Amino acid sequence: MRYPTLERDGYALARLDELAAAARAHSLWYLSFGLACCAVEMMHAAGARYDMDRFGLIPRGSPRHADLMIVAGTLTNKMARAIRQVYDQMAEPRYVISMGSCANGGGYYHYSYSVVRGCDRIIPVDVYVPGCPPTAEALVYGILQLQRKIRGEQRIAR
Repeated sequence: MRYPTLERDGYALARLDELAAAARAHSLWYLSFGLACCAVEMMHAAGARYDMDRFGLIPRGSPRHADLMIVAGTLTNKMARAIRQVYDQMAEPRYVISMGSCANGGGYYHYSYSVVRGCDRIIPVDVYVPGCPPTAEALVYGILQLQRKIRGEQRIAR
């Protein structure tokens, strides 16, 4: 069976849910929640060399405009309430990337009384980026994994 193509027939066929998922995956507005040294690597990924804008990621200053939160660094008990409040203010669908050993599981400060042993105890996490500190390439790879996950979701009810 011959499927229509844009080059040969001048049009292409696609399902609406696939188009919506592709648009959602490639237009993420992220809220940076930089808590420690991993935030420097997150800023590096947003800079000119790695340029997260080319993947459709736009930084936002307000949680009401963001649909992705990048948690970078050590989450303490004092910040746990604030991060949950910011997460609750984000619009649906919302996604979270946990970046670095401290955000993933407490890191070097795992046994400290004031450190949360992973931000997944406070908010649900979609993608974990390992490392201490993780490189900008690792964050870009985590973003690509999140985009793949979003494209696979079924959001439109039939």
